[in-house]
Amino acid sequence: SQLPDPAIEDQGMDYIRPLLNKYAAVCVRCPGYGTRTNTVVLIDSEGEVTFTERTMINADVDQWKTSSYEFKLQI
Repeated sequence: SQLPDPAIEDQGMDYIRPLLNKYAAVCVRCPGYGTRTNTVVLIDSEGEVTFTERTMINADVDQWKTSSYEFKLQI
């Protein structure tokens, strides 16, 4: 009757968290491979959304373009 259910909210965290810490990275940089885009989506309790994306330009780690969009979710 309550979502999320506090009884199962942390279920599996002892298994998942070590995997996330080991394999997830905010930015990956290796020769010939790496993060080219970062995206953040924020949604508040009123349904207001802020979508921000940062994209590397021409595979140059010193050049980034940031785009941000704000809108309200339609229910």
